[in-house]
Amino acid sequence: NIVFKNSMDACCAALSWWAIGWALAYGGDTVSGGRNVFIGGGEFFLVSSGHFPNTAFAGWFFQWAFAATTATIISGAVAERCAVGGYIIVSIAMTAVIYPVVVHWIWSGAGWLSAFCDTSAFGRVGTNGMIDFAGSGVVHLTGGVGAFVGALIIGPRRGRFGPAGESEEEKEFRETRYRPHNQVLLCTGTLILWLGWYGFNAGSTLMLSGNASLIAAKVCVTTTLAAGCGGITTVLMSRIFMGHFDVNYMMNGILGGLVSVTAPCSVVEPWAAAVIGAIGGVVFYGYARLLLKLKIDDVLCASGVHGACGIWGVIAVGLFCTKENLISAYGVSDPTVYGLFYGGGGEQLGVQLLGIFAILVWVGAMSAIVFGVLRATGLLRVKAEEEDLGLDRSEHGGTGFQLDSRPGTPPVLKVGQVDV
Repeated sequence: NIVFKNSMDACCAALSWWAIGWALAYGGDTVSGGRNVFIGGGEFFLVSSGHFPNTAFAGWFFQWAFAATTATIISGAVAERCAVGGYIIVSIAMTAVIYPVVVHWIWSGAGWLSAFCDTSAFGRVGTNGMIDFAGSGVVHLTGGVGAFVGALIIGPRRGRFGPAGESEEEKEFRETRYRPHNQVLLCTGTLILWLGWYGFNAGSTLMLSGNASLIAAKVCVTTTLAAGCGGITTVLMSRIFMGHFDVNYMMNGILGGLVSVTAPCSVVEPWAAAVIGAIGGVVFYGYARLLLKLKIDDVLCASGVHGACGIWGVIAVGLFCTKENLISAYGVSDPTVYGLFYGGGGEQLGVQLLGIFAILVWVGAMSAIVFGVLRATGLLRVKAEEEDLGLDRSEHGGTGFQLDSRPGTPPVLKVGQVDV
């Protein structure tokens, strides 16, 4: 079911980003007219009445991957109880409208927060605008907020949390029952994501000519250090507070470190990236434990990895951004505003916080409307009996792991000469 939903995210994003999303994010930026600081206009279905440069096609392709990624974040939070039809509607809304507006604000040539804004024609907030190199805020916080709202509105899985006064034995049994079913796949998926992150972060230079290749190389270094420190920090915390080296927390710590460094990866020094990643691990661990206390069932803690760590990554820019890196990565000549810890004042941090607030309000409100309407119309969640049967069977007529194909027999896994 999850594999199906993630694949549908890619398919739906391809169509919705082509039809509407690109237009709202970047439409009108490459032709005259149709530009404003809040939302793009023109180039729906990639059709333009004016000159449409060939570089826009590369931009569309690269940004489609970001749009699909934003949608997939939500799938982990509402896993095991969200109906396929309702989820597809969420995915389309995210990639066609919700995410593109955030992109326009921060990454387009006309957005009110964009570091790339043409200030001679459009106003923007702050001297440099909001710096988010590869999407801690634009991609991850957007997806993380959607994940949190979705998990909150859809409610926990049946039986996930017990009643007040539950014994420690019952709590332990419940925790064991709802652990990830395959730690090997968990680790494999995390390492694939880590590898893919170099395409997102280093690829966000959008070119390799001139100084861009040097920036991309440095981004690879900062990305690596943050991921490593995030994983180590989180697994040590699990050993201290949980009594064992928890694989699940370590993998999410790696991802938390990656999300944390995604915004500042091009404007911070390697030592700062290590610190940012380590703090990202702490942020994830604390957030994950808080969700359990609040009995909010975000299955993969997607809102923690992408939302909480995304917030930290955006904030980190305002603290650790250096003057030299700002010149190199953004072409700012003799900047006077940069990281607070480097004597650049508090303006950049203030702009980063404003950007966080804007994303929280816009994505939170829009996600609440979409999920709320789906819940009210009965399209959001599967029936109790379908949830108990499992969405693989109830939604797809089979299982993710075909153990025995004989009709009318219970699942049997052959292990040597023993039927399990």
